[in-house]
Amino acid sequence: MFQLAGQDAFLNPTRRQFLRAAFLGLGGLSLGDLLHRESIAATASGRKKSVILFFLHGGPSHLETYDLKPHATAEIRGPFNPIATNVPGIEISEFFPLQAQRADRFTLIRSVTHDEADHFAGHRRFLSGYGQLKAGTTYESHYPQVGAVANRLLSGSRVGIPAAVAVGGVIANGPDYAPSISEGYWSGTHRVPVVNGGLRDSHLEVATQRLEDRLSLHRSLDGFRRELDQGGAMSVMDDFNRRAVEILTTGAAARAFDLNREDPKVRAKYGEGFGQTALTARRLVEAGVRFVSINDPGYVDGTSIHNWDDHAVNWDLLTAMRGRLPRTDHILATLLDDLHDRGLSDDVLVIVTGEFGRTPRLEFQNGKIGRDHWPSAMSILVSGGGMPMGQVIGATDNIGARPSSRPLDPHDFLATVYRYLGIDHTLHFNDPAGRPLPLARGTPIAELA
Repeated sequence: MFQLAGQDAFLNPTRRQFLRAAFLGLGGLSLGDLLHRESIAATASGRKKSVILFFLHGGPSHLETYDLKPHATAEIRGPFNPIATNVPGIEISEFFPLQAQRADRFTLIRSVTHDEADHFAGHRRFLSGYGQLKAGTTYESHYPQVGAVANRLLSGSRVGIPAAVAVGGVIANGPDYAPSISEGYWSGTHRVPVVNGGLRDSHLEVATQRLEDRLSLHRSLDGFRRELDQGGAMSVMDDFNRRAVEILTTGAAARAFDLNREDPKVRAKYGEGFGQTALTARRLVEAGVRFVSINDPGYVDGTSIHNWDDHAVNWDLLTAMRGRLPRTDHILATLLDDLHDRGLSDDVLVIVTGEFGRTPRLEFQNGKIGRDHWPSAMSILVSGGGMPMGQVIGATDNIGARPSSRPLDPHDFLATVYRYLGIDHTLHFNDPAGRPLPLARGTPIAELA
């Protein structure tokens, strides 16, 4: 496995690393190729927009978070009560008091629905619009996911900053998967790099086979240069690749990842663990990264609970929610405040979601309660981005099973995100069979215009 680890790899690359980094890229992302693409997402004022995808892998229950049904029967409504927010008429979980004080800074979408009940099929469906599995893999998307789309079509807002990064959140059997990063049938150069930890112990990971495919062509520096020259495609290091090397030498990425540069008081506000990941996401978008994916691990200290997959056969939903919701509430509220205080909230869209919701009817097993996978209804929180806030879009029926108004498909949500980033969601790319397919088949959500 190829790794760029620690600050020295960014600040003191060897001559061989210059060339290899420029053509292999960070974590399989070809930096020269990335920089070759001009961003089409500048707003009328010239500022570029960014997204933080705050992902809750496992499928968070909408009935215990943002769409409670207090008047349903006990086996439907669950153990928690709703509380009022600072926006009249909007209620959320009693374990979200900090978010309740900030409801004017977010919008809830309660009526997204799709048809994939498996976790990674849900990832594929929600994050690419399409559920198809990539041949020869166990969970990868056949179609490019939203982070990879941003990685291909956008550029960072500053020299030395990549377009898209996934921070931590590796949640599959392998070191190179996190929500939104799959390149699908596109070249692996468009895959979003996964970064774990702070700068000094971080590494950008790439699947071994993809790396070996590249390295087999370039067994030595001299051979590497000769092949490029003979191919006639470019000189040893053209302008784009010189700029790619700048990413590794200017220190811009290094400074964004180095939390030691952050005010200790701000670090303390976010808290340890995942709080530091959320802070890193803020630092990255502030530095100019356009799309950052982070995964809330959903763990509860002292238990086996490690994600949001709250089956009764896994663990007790009541214990899980009581343990994780206050922490998630604190970290999310801190992030929203931080973006607002730094004047970033209009230019950064925070999306809080999982791959699907949970069944309306509770499961009971050995004294524990839980809920099964349920893609027919899910709730999403969006904040910032200059969009209208303090509203609820759509509704589910009286048991939270299906949309009762304004049903929305993941394609509609993706079209909204692409529009926000300045990407034409109707843009077509040919699939492996040569068929032109749009990035998203939906319509941008009018209430978020």
